Amino acid sequence: MFFKVSVIAAFALMIIVIGILGMRKTRSFSDFFLGGGNIGPWMTAFTYGTAYFSAVLFIGFAGKVGWGFGYSGLWIALGNALVGVLGVWWLMGYRIKKMSVEYQVHTMAEYFEKRYDSRFLKLFAAISIFVFFIPYSAAVFMGLSYLFRSTFGIDYTLALVLMGSFTAMYLVMGGYKSMTMIDVVFGMIMTVGVCILFWTTIDKADGIGNITDTLQAIDPKLTQAIGPPGWWPLFALVFLTSIAPFAMPQLVQKFYAIKDKRSIRVGMVASTFFAILVGGIGYFTGATTRFFLTPDNAPTAFEGGRPVFDALMPELLEVVIPEALSVLILLLILAASMSTLAALVLVSSSSIAKDVYAGFINPEVSDKKLTLLMRCASAFFVALSVVLAYFKPDTIVAILGISWGAIGSVFLGPFVWGLFYRRAGKSGAVASSVLGLATCLTLYYQGMPSPQAGTVGMIVSLVVNPLVSLVAPSPKAAVSNKM
Repeated sequence: MFFKVSVIAAFALMIIVIGILGMRKTRSFSDFFLGGGNIGPWMTAFTYGTAYFSAVLFIGFAGKVGWGFGYSGLWIALGNALVGVLGVWWLMGYRIKKMSVEYQVHTMAEYFEKRYDSRFLKLFAAISIFVFFIPYSAAVFMGLSYLFRSTFGIDYTLALVLMGSFTAMYLVMGGYKSMTMIDVVFGMIMTVGVCILFWTTIDKADGIGNITDTLQAIDPKLTQAIGPPGWWPLFALVFLTSIAPFAMPQLVQKFYAIKDKRSIRVGMVASTFFAILVGGIGYFTGATTRFFLTPDNAPTAFEGGRPVFDALMPELLEVVIPEALSVLILLLILAASMSTLAALVLVSSSSIAKDVYAGFINPEVSDKKLTLLMRCASAFFVALSVVLAYFKPDTIVAILGISWGAIGSVFLGPFVWGLFYRRAGKSGAVASSVLGLATCLTLYYQGMPSPQAGTVGMIVSLVVNPLVSLVAPSPKAAVSNKM
């Protein structure tokens, strides 16, 4: 235990030091939010990948999806890598960078205002980011707190407060500059960590064959292409987690900050490989929960004989990881989560400081004051997320589903068609954003699981914009002919 605490303390100290270094290099809002817009390919690849995957994957999704879907959960990993990473970098990367330069924008809400000449869409987008990123951030905090409770025996609430305080402190100091510096280290830790996780899992089970035989004995569908829940729930999870990144603000931001077109080509290959490795091993390991865990050897992972999905992976890690290596796996999940939280906090705080305050309340705000406001908004956002995580409103998968679904429903239609379709106009953008979100929330309120509700809302958003734009007047702000 002393060794684990010492390593975590050293890890925390490293992050604080890098945060201080980042703070010294942060002299403007652009530095704080985008690192000056001059981030290289490897830094961007790692910061994209580590923002994509967090405790939400390793604790929430790997546990619940692995237990329910078995091996078919690997379709999610494949979709994330080939669509959510490779597809986004290949189809969108340079367009996003070019758009941010030509329109002179720092946020997606600012882009909507200039592309569609719509102040309403700017405000609607900014408020949506802040509101629906809170549950996403809360889900990450929940995953970390479950992990620390299982590893150190720390009370859930205490772990939550410690993680929230630490995240706010490190990010408020340095912003995007410190985040990209530390994400390279985070990415290396995650790469080594998942390889060790895969090896120890296979070794503990005496081979993949034993795992497969056991899953087939429990339910043959656990080893088939479509798991027990059926094709629609599986499709919804693949679609939600693979298509939403085309317009997720915290991932799109990475391309605003990247250096040039060559950096995008290099980063695309690196981030895709990273996603295949991390996602594939994460979901495979989740499928082994049925092999390793029982109410006898993992009592906190079951209540009344039924699995507590968010507690499955922390208990699995305790079972399969040797004591000497357990601290590295802890660092793996901690590193992934810290990066995701940093990305969420930066984008959410910018929606309040840059889009709402500077966009509507005080357009003449100084750069220095705007940067200070960003720091304050970051701390406020973390506090709200920690409070929500304390109440544990649902499983991590359900919370993430409504967060990603709502954000995807708001942004997919206006953002994707705005980049690719010249006739996409104000009426189509507003209709797709509002109707997409309304569909998502209505279906969720009526009892549809959040991944399915989010999927339907995102499809509505994608379909409505071009249809309405065909009959609406042409947009005043057209996409550049060079794009």
